[in-house]
Amino acid sequence: MSEPAPQRYFEDVRVGDRLPGLTLPLPVYRLVMAAGATRDFSQTHHNDEVARAGGAPSMYAGAILLQGMWERALRDYIGLGGTIRAIRGFRMARFTLAGDEVRVEGEVVAAGPRGGRPTVEVELRTVNGEGTVTVGPGRAEVTLPRRP
Repeated sequence: MSEPAPQRYFEDVRVGDRLPGLTLPLPVYRLVMAAGATRDFSQTHHNDEVARAGGAPSMYAGAILLQGMWERALRDYIGLGGTIRAIRGFRMARFTLAGDEVRVEGEVVAAGPRGGRPTVEVELRTVNGEGTVTVGPGRAEVTLPRRP
């Protein structure tokens, strides 16, 4: 198990900052485990024949797994003291296929007080091994603690 991300504070964030990102391989095993964990037993996530019959090139990652990757990339950036307030614009633009290695990328696009909270807005996307955006772009709103 990895160590928690270091705490990031609102005063340390600037518009244009890039998140460290998150890279994950998507072997069939990960898709099967995600299907079991989320109870999404659609065969499109673990059966090439069924996925192809539905118009996909092969089995592909489900929405809950992909959104979980966005949340993990955000948590790694904001630390345990931050909160994820919203994810908006999450959309699957292309199939995120089994066997690919994908990367969640993000950039700070706004930072300031919102509703009395120190709030940061991050644009996110998931990119496959060929550099094609498969999910997003979308935006997340997070809050960060102020430096003590």
